[in-house]
Amino acid sequence: MQGLLAVSRSIDRILKFFATVGGWLGAVLVFVVCYDVVTRYFGVPKFFGFTSTMLQESEYWLHSFLIVFCVGWAYTRNAHVRIDLLRDGFSNKTKYRIEILGNLCFLLPYTAVGVWIAWPYMTRSFLSGEISDSQTGLSNLWILKAGLLVLFILLALASISQLIKSFAGLRGALTPDEEANLLGGGH
Repeated sequence: MQGLLAVSRSIDRILKFFATVGGWLGAVLVFVVCYDVVTRYFGVPKFFGFTSTMLQESEYWLHSFLIVFCVGWAYTRNAHVRIDLLRDGFSNKTKYRIEILGNLCFLLPYTAVGVWIAWPYMTRSFLSGEISDSQTGLSNLWILKAGLLVLFILLALASISQLIKSFAGLRGALTPDEEANLLGGGH
């Protein structure tokens, strides 16, 4: 079980890395929005050949990737919706079983369908050389669409990590901190 928990911890480190990148993208997003506002409303020239459309499209690209990179990590940190009204009264063993059932029956199949749909969506965009609908917009739209694929892969990794921890919890192999992180609650 300790070997599987090491795999789970490695997955969590990968997810944290992506979430950190997502956090930095949030900082870049704030800078780009401020730059866009200053150049548009105060007549400051745009540098690097950017147009207003490119800046605005880059804002939603940055926002999209901030979400893409953070969702998997957020799931491992219990930042998702739960129905705690009933769940808080359950024993830890029952909570572990709910986690296992939820991951196996819902989250992993959902991510598999997401990858199955996102792959051809991104591939078609790449092969066709899809660009923005605007003449002065961004090119390589496949990068943005690849974010959807990345989101489902990171969410699947988070699900696998939580599954491992749930099985370890059933066997009593989690530390109190790991158990608190996995089960959450106590709002």
